[in-house]
Amino acid sequence: MTNRSLPRGAVPSPNIWHHPATYELENRAVDPDGALEQAMRSALAAAGRTAGWAGADVLDIGCGTGFHLPWFAEEARAVVGVEPHPDLAALARRRTRRLPHVTVQQGTAQALPLPPASVDVVHARWAYFFGPGCEPGLAELDRVVRRGGVALVIDNDATRSTFGGWFRRGFPDVDPAAVERFWSDRGWGRLPVDLRWSFDSRADLEAVVGIELPTAVAAEVLAEHEGTEVDYAVNLWWRRF
Repeated sequence: MTNRSLPRGAVPSPNIWHHPATYELENRAVDPDGALEQAMRSALAAAGRTAGWAGADVLDIGCGTGFHLPWFAEEARAVVGVEPHPDLAALARRRTRRLPHVTVQQGTAQALPLPPASVDVVHARWAYFFGPGCEPGLAELDRVVRRGGVALVIDNDATRSTFGGWFRRGFPDVDPAAVERFWSDRGWGRLPVDLRWSFDSRADLEAVVGIELPTAVAAEVLAEHEGTEVDYAVNLWWRRF
């Protein structure tokens, strides 16, 4: 993927920007049991949106190739995907070209190309909001989310699960306790969710691990792990506006 025409302040992704086809394998392998969808709906209900995103204006920040946009579009009134990388945004537009109530805009979390008070539900999955340092993006949520709207931010829980252990080995500078404090201190609720990766082949699993972890760590963990499944824990952070 090229890096042409990136918006100012775009934060490079180490995986999907350079390996979109492999990341597509990962998207398809994540959570075959639907645990994350159930958690998202539970968080929205706890925030007073008992209908979830049905009839809502939904924003997917860091939508990548648009993998989740058609899923939201099944129930939402309108869906906007925002993605900084122009090639990925183009793929997302192609994916949703037959869905008239879905649009894709090039932009960043810290400078969303949306008017104030224009969305009801925000979804950000492994995209920019990693705790300390994402304050500009949080300020943008304050601007674009309507009163009574809800934001959902999904990220790794590195304190548990097989993949959490791999993540700690690959990125020892990330402090899971500091990340949790960041969200909790700002009044966000937390739902821990247990997922799993389930791949069609060992080759697919190895390819995905290879884009998610540094090369040496990827080789180590793959040598220790058998099969095509990996247990994987995430945190779902949510806030009502």
